Amino acid sequence: MSGTTGTGLPGSPTTLFDHALRLHELAPEKPLHRDGEPYPDDGSHRRRRGLRAREGRRSGKGAALILDRHFARASSLPDELADAFHDVYVPIHPNEHIAAVAGRADRERVRHTGRWLVRHGVDRCSATVGLALLAAVGAADHDIPLIQTIGLLSDRFGPLAAHALESQPGGAEALLWLAERVTGWGRVYVVEALCRLDDPAARPWLLRRACDGDFLNGYFAGKVATVARLHEALADPETDSEVIDHTGRLLHCMSDCESMGLTLAHYPHAKAVLEAHARHVGSLSPTTERYFTVALLTQHLTTKPPEAAGCSATQQEAIRATYLGILDRAEWTRTARAGLAADDNRMRWLADHRAPQLRLRTFPDRAPDIGEQLTPGGSDPGR
Repeated sequence: MSGTTGTGLPGSPTTLFDHALRLHELAPEKPLHRDGEPYPDDGSHRRRRGLRAREGRRSGKGAALILDRHFARASSLPDELADAFHDVYVPIHPNEHIAAVAGRADRERVRHTGRWLVRHGVDRCSATVGLALLAAVGAADHDIPLIQTIGLLSDRFGPLAAHALESQPGGAEALLWLAERVTGWGRVYVVEALCRLDDPAARPWLLRRACDGDFLNGYFAGKVATVARLHEALADPETDSEVIDHTGRLLHCMSDCESMGLTLAHYPHAKAVLEAHARHVGSLSPTTERYFTVALLTQHLTTKPPEAAGCSATQQEAIRATYLGILDRAEWTRTARAGLAADDNRMRWLADHRAPQLRLRTFPDRAPDIGEQLTPGGSDPGR
């Protein structure tokens, strides 16, 4: 384990909490660089033999057994668990076996143990168990900053941090703070928790900022559109540009998230939202992102059957024609060509892989660069 980062004593192992806090202080308003990886215990975890989750209901039983034995001894202290879970499988999601142990033991003792493991754990397994205990019994108000900070290491701690904050009174505010500072899978866990809460206080953020462009946004885009009542927000003629741009990202995700989340084909307000987005975006000045999003939505309406967009054939063609009319405007054409000239990756990719199919006059004809291809899995560079 590294002793070179964090705020521990010289030569002492760095706690996961101190590692997250130090990185957070470098950029307080942004996600941690590389989600905080590598963690300070990375060396020891690379060296140990890989543990595999047991199938079904047995997952987490090893960790639960250790906790049961610990809480059965009235004299046992939290630091005795500091390295107790290193050789058992520790689930990163809420687990029924760990929750059952927490429910049988004294609530305050469980909370104290969980708090100590999260704050002082130098091993990710023990810190994860600590967070699971706090999530199981309910954290105190003053534990919220602790949970938020460890939750910044969101690929590992995001599921339990989101679960713990979701169960708090006023949990939406705490989740919104974390949502602004996580990406990837961590953002999935936190945004899904916000959607489950369905708190009106979270709707302005869900309407404007939930999707950050990552491919994984597809897991929650449809939930966001539903919970935030997107169709109602777009009915307002004064809808602001931030909502309109975010709507484009939501629609883009929902057009290409089969097997991940709610698609346009199954979203009951798809037609109304597509029509409203086409109407609103056409009133805005062009940007590279707007051009890219509208082009991709036009591609979907061009190549997929009407039911894939939740429309009839007549409705699909009308929306497609509106989008095409926007893309062919002189100022939109100039913006796209300027982006291509500046070697914008989205415009370059669009010119090679979408513009020929749409017969857009925006881009000059050219062959793809040598070695240029679709991004892995067919995902788009704008995500």
